[in-house]
Amino acid sequence: MANATWNFDISHSDVTFKVRHMMFAKVTGRFTDWTGTLEFDPENPSTAKTTASIQAASIDTSNEDRDNHLRSGDFFDAEQFPTLEFESTNFKTEGKKILIEGNLTIRDVTKPVTLEAEFLGKAVDPWGNDRIGFNASTSINRKEFGLTWNQALEAGGVLVGENVEIEINVQAVKAG
Repeated sequence: MANATWNFDISHSDVTFKVRHMMFAKVTGRFTDWTGTLEFDPENPSTAKTTASIQAASIDTSNEDRDNHLRSGDFFDAEQFPTLEFESTNFKTEGKKILIEGNLTIRDVTKPVTLEAEFLGKAVDPWGNDRIGFNASTSINRKEFGLTWNQALEAGGVLVGENVEIEINVQAVKAG
């Protein structure tokens, strides 16, 4: 069977992240405006390909002041670099796990990343559309992508951690 094209259903999917705040807590955020496609055959996942594009300005951490700071030149610089991009380069299977290798671009800095993914299954929705589901996660060092702003804390340490945990949950609809 050949790869089919699947479009991410953003209303049933999410891209979230967590980062340390003040060394002891984690702040969670998400992006609300993004798109993606997947070429995928459930019987042969190693032939898959995927791309995603995230609008940097759509960041939402439930705090307007923090979100505006994250959109600024201190972090994403959403005016100059409006999108974060991901393009896969390889899919590997390890039992039930799928390792998605690809290039992530933030602020025009492209680095290889590996997402650890799980294919959650396939079903037909009540309207006759074929759907598939995945979840995937990875961790990146934000400084490697030019997101270097920080503030020292009086008691020691820094305000924002370097490592960002990313989780992606995708439901996709078969095209055409």
